[in-house]
Amino acid sequence: MRWLCFYSAITLTFLMATVRFDSHLVAAELSPEHSRLVKEVNDAIVAAGKSYASGNYDASGEQIEKAMQRLTVAVSKGGQEALTELGPAIQRIEKAHTLLQFEGISLTPFRIPKLTDSKSDSTKSMEPVPAVPKPQPVTPDPSPKPAPTPGDGEMMISFKDEVAPILVQRCGQCHIRDTKGGFNTATFAALMKGPPEGVVIFAGDTIGSRLIETIETGDMPRGGGRVTPAELKTLKDWINSGAKFDGDDPEAPIGGGAAPAAPVNMNLEVRRATGSETVSFAADVAPLLVDNCNGCHLDAMQVRGGLRLDTFAQLLQGGDSGTIIVPGKSADSLLIQKLKGMVGQRMPSGGRPALSDESIQLISTWIDEGATLDGDSPTQPIRVMSQLAWAASASPEEMSEHRAGLTAEHLQLVTASSTQVAKVETEHFLVSGTVSEGTLELVGKLAESQMKKVRTVVKGGTGEAFFKGRASIFVFPKRYEYSEFAKMVERRSIPSDWTSHWSFDGIDAYLSVVCSEQEEDENVIESRLASPLVSLAVATRRRGVPRWFAEGAGLASSSQNGAKRDRDEVRQQQVELSTALSTMENAKQFLDGKLSPEHTDLIGGMIVSTMMDRTHRRNFDALIRLLGNGQSFDQAFPASFGVRPEDFVKNWITWVRGS
Repeated sequence: MRWLCFYSAITLTFLMATVRFDSHLVAAELSPEHSRLVKEVNDAIVAAGKSYASGNYDASGEQIEKAMQRLTVAVSKGGQEALTELGPAIQRIEKAHTLLQFEGISLTPFRIPKLTDSKSDSTKSMEPVPAVPKPQPVTPDPSPKPAPTPGDGEMMISFKDEVAPILVQRCGQCHIRDTKGGFNTATFAALMKGPPEGVVIFAGDTIGSRLIETIETGDMPRGGGRVTPAELKTLKDWINSGAKFDGDDPEAPIGGGAAPAAPVNMNLEVRRATGSETVSFAADVAPLLVDNCNGCHLDAMQVRGGLRLDTFAQLLQGGDSGTIIVPGKSADSLLIQKLKGMVGQRMPSGGRPALSDESIQLISTWIDEGATLDGDSPTQPIRVMSQLAWAASASPEEMSEHRAGLTAEHLQLVTASSTQVAKVETEHFLVSGTVSEGTLELVGKLAESQMKKVRTVVKGGTGEAFFKGRASIFVFPKRYEYSEFAKMVERRSIPSDWTSHWSFDGIDAYLSVVCSEQEEDENVIESRLASPLVSLAVATRRRGVPRWFAEGAGLASSSQNGAKRDRDEVRQQQVELSTALSTMENAKQFLDGKLSPEHTDLIGGMIVSTMMDRTHRRNFDALIRLLGNGQSFDQAFPASFGVRPEDFVKNWITWVRGS
């Protein structure tokens, strides 16, 4: 390849020199504004040539991307005169585009911009140079949140045409076709909601957007190839321009290659389960769909017949043949007809065995009873819904066994095959890690001793029943291994000063902690366990407890029970709290997880500290008790405190800022 690189450098240098000459020969009929735009195109090509000649191919690619963008703007504003003037530049962009692709640089496909003549109904384009196809400048489709029209020199970044393809290619395996780390980006709405830890995209703020941070630090993506500089620039430009959505439906799958969606039946409504049904969708029907429709209609790269079954909403929507469910009428439902082989090819196909009569009857009964939903939401992945339904009815012993399997899977991701992994069981925990059995026993003993303090905050069953199955504790001797665990298992980076944290997704419940073989100070180990143990206990009272509340309870409890802090530490916390509060506009912003995770945790800790003081402690205890009895957080909070969570937080903000 050395000769190709030598030829490429000579070619780019020649192009660069030629542009220097041509950039001063702007046609006289162009206005000053149009002349400026033409010059910007040529200057970008010059910069690309310089970067290429020095071997900086990524930077060269960014400049060619800029040249293509400015070219589109110049032609749209300068018309035929600009297009004619930019003829040589178009040829150079095409050649540079090809040469950079030889060097492995991923670029947006290039096409000569089309020109619409206002004096004619015909659309003209300059054709002297062949080019690789490039998407036309995007005109946003009507949507609930239409993007603004670009101003002078401002490029419109299309989510559906430019951003979504990057997400599908780089993030699809883990976060579109799966939900690694509790984060699924199968739809625009899910992407903007973020993982349980909080929002990862802040419109207009690439520095605060964790999505960009994890890409720039190299933490992501894993398994999808690196995000190229050009792709990263597109993501940044999209966020800086407001992270707008220009599709038709923010709940629609963003994955490419899907068959056209069937026309929406506006008469179909999601009916919530009443509790009188004999068949549960989440517990009975969803597992059948996951087991028998996977690969063709669920978690499929290319769906068959336009029918997606990844969510309940998609199930009701149907496919190319229309809706497949007629609530209340199983005999008229295409799903049942296909399962019985009464219409066309019997399902499931591909050599899979037909469903048993009992399974088909189960689905038929569910339809006859109204085809109701008892899962969290119509857009929740059916696979997740099925797993959570199983967890709701599993015994503590069954959950312990299941979590033990998850523990082994997690450790396989972060340890070499030759690495010895030890494990120790205690009354409440399965302690595992790449340390000696003696160290695991020490951590297990200290975790059990902390349970006395945990029970002052959260009352629960004994033994395995407390966390609804043994919770796992992962122990790593070095912070690097601890950090790698978060990257590989949770698909996220964690703050550099962390040495422990907790996680609960409705099934998996664990702590991860750093503890070296030489760690002799038991107080240090206990301090690392104290806060996350309380948080995990609160979170496992009932699925759906907000992370800010569970995390805040841990921080508040640790602060109340911890050692005295010196003045500098107190002053530093006050400064950090003041900074966090200054970024929060209102209670809804905090409750929706639209602050940074660090600020959310700090504010959450202070809010829950207020809930746990003498004035409100009885209310806090009532809330924990109601959660343990099966009430949702939104139900239990007003029943305990007499106000909604948003009203409590709003009053707290007013009190803090006024004090």
